[in-house]
Amino acid sequence: MTSREGPRGFLWIAGGTVVLIVLALLALHYHREEDLATKSAFKARRIEIVGRMRAALLSASEAEKSAVMATTDEESQSFADQSRAASTLVEQRRDELGKLLETGGTREERDLLSEFSQALAECQRLDRELLDLAVKNTNLKAYSLAFGPAADALAGMDRALSRILSEGAGSGNPEARRVMVLAAGAQSGAWRIQALLPPHIFEESDATMDELEARMADEDQRVRADLKGLGALLGPGSSELAAAMSDYAQFTELKTRVLELSRQNTNVRSLIISLNQKRKAVQVCQGALAALEQVIQDEPVADREPQSPR
Repeated sequence: MTSREGPRGFLWIAGGTVVLIVLALLALHYHREEDLATKSAFKARRIEIVGRMRAALLSASEAEKSAVMATTDEESQSFADQSRAASTLVEQRRDELGKLLETGGTREERDLLSEFSQALAECQRLDRELLDLAVKNTNLKAYSLAFGPAADALAGMDRALSRILSEGAGSGNPEARRVMVLAAGAQSGAWRIQALLPPHIFEESDATMDELEARMADEDQRVRADLKGLGALLGPGSSELAAAMSDYAQFTELKTRVLELSRQNTNVRSLIISLNQKRKAVQVCQGALAALEQVIQDEPVADREPQSPR
């Protein structure tokens, strides 16, 4: 009885051991599969966040350029707000990714994220400067003023002086010819001042603007001298001369305002920053994110997973 139970007991023990081993292997297998799934999900989550950061950064950059190129204060402000909102979203995603990398990322990933953060800070510093400039639109306002009310005032002066020229045309009177010379001189001098406004409005250099203003001042002196000469010849009763002088005074006042706006140069300055420093800063940001994304992509989920060449 004992001899028969010995082998049978041994078989039971061996079978139980095999079952236990199988169960242990199955548990290990499922645990490994679960671990692989967790790692895969963690990897995918990091890649997703980086992708969203790149998309938000692109949106911020596009909105910033639209703010610079907009033609009205309302449009500039709207695009500036969109750019700031997208930049804030980049920051939020960056912080979210930073928390993930603190617990499961590599040193290289954390270094690349730090590099990106520094570049992002520079982008945001430039944005604060150029967006504050862009929404003021002083160059566009100067241009509109120069070719709107200022041009209208100059056209009124031109019409009044043209009537004076018509009255003296065909007259052999030396005094009439002198009147025509002075009227034509005042006309051409005023239009030369008008022609100097556009280059002033779109000029970047203060020194060049100084030169343009000096030329305007010289022309202004000649126009005033011609008008004064006309006053001596025509007398105080000339309604056409009074109208011409009134229109020129209005033009001069508007020209002063145009030059003040032009000197602020907000559109020119914001465009220069956007095309130079900001463009380079965005390239650095995108480069850091692209490198970070590649590092995460190359990270093996399991020991048997081959790495793709970077």
